[in-house]
Amino acid sequence: MVSNVDTMEGSAGSEPIGLRAQITEDWEVHGRDWTLPGFRAVAVHRFGVWRMGIKNRWLRAPCSILYNFLYRYVRNHYGIELLYTVKVGRRLMIGHQGTIVFHENSQVGDDCIIRHGVTLGAGSHKRSHDAPRLGNRVQIGAGAMILGPITIGDGAAIGANAVVTSDVPPGAKVIVAPAQIVPAGSRSSTAIESPALSHSDKALTESA
Repeated sequence: MVSNVDTMEGSAGSEPIGLRAQITEDWEVHGRDWTLPGFRAVAVHRFGVWRMGIKNRWLRAPCSILYNFLYRYVRNHYGIELLYTVKVGRRLMIGHQGTIVFHENSQVGDDCIIRHGVTLGAGSHKRSHDAPRLGNRVQIGAGAMILGPITIGDGAAIGANAVVTSDVPPGAKVIVAPAQIVPAGSRSSTAIESPALSHSDKALTESA
C-alpha cells in the first residue's frame, strides 16, 4: 500500500501545511534556486490548489486568472504539464525540464523525484481517467512512462526509459536493459546502417 497518498488534500502531504511553508520546502529541495523550471512548476501548482480554497468566487476569480496564465506559461515554455488537480505531496523535486506530463488525476507522494521526459499517464484512450499513484520517496528516471491505474510503492525507483504498466512493490527497482556496445570493425557493426544516410551519403563515407 502507498502511505500518505490518500490523506493528501489538494497540495498537502501527510501533514497539511500552509502555502508559504510548502513553497519554502520545494525551494529547499530545488537547491534554493527560484529560477529552476521545476521549482516554478511546483510553486504554480501549489498556488493553483491554494486558490481553490477561497470560497468567495469573486475573490477567487483574479487568482484563477493569474493561475491560468502561470500554468500555461510553465507548460508552454518549460514543457512541464502539472495541473492543479494533480495531488502532490510535500517536497516534490522536478529535475530539469521538457516533456514532463502529469495526468490530471495522478497522485504523487512526499519526497519524490521526477526527471525530464517523464509521463504519468492513462493506459488507453478508453480509460483516459485512470492515472498512476506514486508513493513516498519514489524516483523516476528520465524518459520513463508510468501508465494506467497502477501504484508505485514507497521508495521504489524507475529506471530511465522504462515503460511501467503494472504495480511496483515498495523498495523495488525497475531496470531497462542497457544499450549494447558493438566494437568498431566487428561483423555486427557493419550490418548496422543509419536510416538517416542517403545513398550519396553512404558513398561519401565509404570513400573517405
